[in-house]
Amino acid sequence: MSTTSTAPSSKGRARYRAVFGVREFRFVFAAHVVSLLGLVVGEIALSVLVYRVTGSSALSALAFALGFLPYVVGGTLLAGVADRYPARRVLVVCDLLCAAGAAGMAVPGQPVAVLLVLRCMNAAVAPVFSGARAATLGDVLGDGDLFVLGRSLLRVVSQGAQLVGFAVGGVLIALASPRAVLGVAAAGFVGSALLLRFGTRRRPARARDGGALLAASLSGVREVLAHRRVRALLLFFWLPSFFLVVPESLAAPYADVLGAGATGTGLLMCGMPVGAIAGEVLAGALLTPRQRERIALPVAAVALLPFLAYALRPSLGWSLVAVAVAGAGSAYTLGADQWFIAAVPQELRGQAMTVLAAGTMTIQGLGMALAGLLAEFLPVVAVVAGAGAVGTLVVGLVVREVVRSR
Repeated sequence: MSTTSTAPSSKGRARYRAVFGVREFRFVFAAHVVSLLGLVVGEIALSVLVYRVTGSSALSALAFALGFLPYVVGGTLLAGVADRYPARRVLVVCDLLCAAGAAGMAVPGQPVAVLLVLRCMNAAVAPVFSGARAATLGDVLGDGDLFVLGRSLLRVVSQGAQLVGFAVGGVLIALASPRAVLGVAAAGFVGSALLLRFGTRRRPARARDGGALLAASLSGVREVLAHRRVRALLLFFWLPSFFLVVPESLAAPYADVLGAGATGTGLLMCGMPVGAIAGEVLAGALLTPRQRERIALPVAAVALLPFLAYALRPSLGWSLVAVAVAGAGSAYTLGADQWFIAAVPQELRGQAMTVLAAGTMTIQGLGMALAGLLAEFLPVVAVVAGAGAVGTLVVGLVVREVVRSR
């Protein structure tokens, strides 16, 4: 079977509808939706299950947080998998491993320790899957604007999952037991594996067998980080994310300060993804590739400034405006995506994408943890406003390095 891409030329400006015109992408997109909904409802079900079994809020929160922590392990020690084996095989095996993990959690009588280990296993697999899929998009859509818009659509779905997935998960938990919902999550991963297996083409591995997997993965990560341009762009993706999660992680305590209760918490947690979806879609639909590259640096440099409004202790409405505007700043990633795919050598693309995905999730988890820790000693408004001030300075330094690395 031929391994050439079926994507139309993507060197000029493309449209979102053109991305869906590529048959393989439609299957990749559908698999992403199915697996992501399974992931989100599974996270909710596991957290509820652990709380019901133990009665411990701390263990319930730990079950949720473990979705972030193992990313750095999988993204470092398993990064070589994404380039060492055919991408379709990697994607299908990762989905089946996650399905097995979710099914294992659904088995009655599982000790809490086993549930947490299975959660860690799924989280360690996730960055390998994300890296292999992102690298595959380059094969399916080419390296031009179709690739950028394809990545954008997957991010939009990920943001939307926060809005839809938690609602769906809440309904399912109300109608069925947490173990039954974990079974639904396992079915979602199996559905994703089937879509990828029969909807995408087999392509050969990008890299030759480089000996032991662990050594090859660590060597590949070092090689990725050895490129100054790639390092700068990784920081350009990661560091804004570190600060952007602060208002979300402190939504509950700030809603309590305002007397807005659970409704206010839910609205504050929705503000960021709504803004991010709007920013991505508008930038993708209205701007040319060149225009997206031109706005990437200035938008990233000012994206965190809306957080300074928290110093004035804004009302719920103005707080929503601030976080939504900051979320819209995520549109800078469309320009950064094109720079990144151009900077990474073809044979390292899967590993580079794996490192990018692992770093993003890890740094978001660290940002949430640090925000929560600081809020134990400082007012919530001071923590969020401080994130806006310090974050703007830090991102400004990263922007300067991105410019210098050209």
